[in-house]
Amino acid sequence: MLHITPDHSIDSREIEIKAIRASGPGGQNVNKVSTAIQLRFNIPASSLSFECKERLMSLRDRRITKDGTLVIKAQRFRHRERNLEDALEQLKTFIKKGLIPPPPERRPTRPSPASRRRRLEEKRKRSRVKKLRGRILPDNQP
Repeated sequence: MLHITPDHSIDSREIEIKAIRASGPGGQNVNKVSTAIQLRFNIPASSLSFECKERLMSLRDRRITKDGTLVIKAQRFRHRERNLEDALEQLKTFIKKGLIPPPPERRPTRPSPASRRRRLEEKRKRSRVKKLRGRILPDNQP
């Protein structure tokens, strides 16, 4: 069992783990030993709630394939065990994103009549102030 939160956990049979050869620098060790971990987690076939699956599938993550399988490749460390821990931690973090419900949407409201009156009065005051900043003409000119 992989425990995500105290209330949520995933059966280890839902996770497919495979050791593969890592890419990048490392010389003979990289060419000879399979230390990288490829973790596959099928989101639609998992035991997660429907809402959680929907939120996870809607995330724009390049690690999710078209059929809904999350593929995590962990190769940061030189040891297979540490890469396995890293892959499982990445999976936990990913699933936690799906467990968080979206914030409630804003309910549209209208300004009250009093606030509309105050806004218009403020506009009138501003208008008067700006008008007074204009050029002063002598009395005998239009």
